[in-house]
Amino acid sequence: MADLPTILERGLATLQTSWISIILLLAPFVYLVLLQRSKSVGGRSDKGEAGSHAPDHSKFDTSNIRVTKILIHPIKSCKATSVPEAKYTLEGLDNDRRWCIVRTDNNAVVTARDVAKMILINPRIIPDPSSSEGGRLEVSFPMESGCEAFSVPLNPTEEALQDWQNLDISLWGKDDIEGYVCQTDIGRSPSEILSQYMGLQVHLAMKGSRLRICPPTQRFPDLDAPSYFQDGYPLMLLSEESVAAMQERVRGMVGMQGVEEQWSKDTLQVERFRPNIVVKGAGAPFFEDILTEFTVDSHRESVDKASPIIQLVSKCTRCMLPNVHPETGVRDKAVPLKVLMKHRRGLDPAQPTLSCMGCNGILTGNGVVKVGDWIHVRKTGFV
Repeated sequence: MADLPTILERGLATLQTSWISIILLLAPFVYLVLLQRSKSVGGRSDKGEAGSHAPDHSKFDTSNIRVTKILIHPIKSCKATSVPEAKYTLEGLDNDRRWCIVRTDNNAVVTARDVAKMILINPRIIPDPSSSEGGRLEVSFPMESGCEAFSVPLNPTEEALQDWQNLDISLWGKDDIEGYVCQTDIGRSPSEILSQYMGLQVHLAMKGSRLRICPPTQRFPDLDAPSYFQDGYPLMLLSEESVAAMQERVRGMVGMQGVEEQWSKDTLQVERFRPNIVVKGAGAPFFEDILTEFTVDSHRESVDKASPIIQLVSKCTRCMLPNVHPETGVRDKAVPLKVLMKHRRGLDPAQPTLSCMGCNGILTGNGVVKVGDWIHVRKTGFV
């Protein structure tokens, strides 16, 4: 019979072996729990800021926000024009995305997602108050393209429209947008020139008078706001602080997921995101994520009924288009989409697999917005 010390020694060895087995068995589960906790710290995971659906409002200064840039995109997916002020109606800023380029075979809208170099097509609004047409839309191309500039009337007369082909234009799978094929009386037609530049048969189309209604959102299931050829909504707002924050995230990913060394110095231009109104002054990025209702005018303090209410109705989900450099037309293989997917994915409950940057808005009346105007916050929440 074994003596007491031997029995104790054997018992201790058995106990140690059992504990080691238990620890080895539980180790994977402990690792998963710790990993999940580390992802949720600060509300950031592979879905970035989406880790929390309750933004911290206290970090924003809502009293010091001003308009720093206004961008008009007369032809959808073509070069933007920075303007000091812009009138707006329910359909958006005047002449913003009022024209688009469509395929001749199916009337589908062509964008820089399909043909990146169309972002170098330069449309300019040339107003002429003395003309019955209100002025001209002048369209020019990079010199090396060999394509000549042309112009079409801003507001063709009813008589002129009778000679323009009427189309049902298709955008995002719906072919319910009324449009007209633009014509000019001088030189080659816009269709010929654009087809040469694009490398496929296309028309320049102007939005017709039939209303195109925006799609509903979770917060606005009965939305009935009109728009031109915007992807969905008549206005897009973005803050400079948000772009600067994404710039830092881009630099933090240099050498990863295809983000090249050049991004340690290159600037992420706000024009890549194609907003209409750019603001600054909240003191922290992504203020637009919580701005649900505001007005904008020249008064430092809010003045009742000084301007129409603007509502932000959804976050702007992102595709490959911002990867196209607005000055060269070259598409980057990673920036900013891969960075957005890491840090800004899952913010739109309706499309949780997509990344977001900026917010879409609707207008409730006619007005004017100017660079330097003040943003007056009426309501905040979750856009």
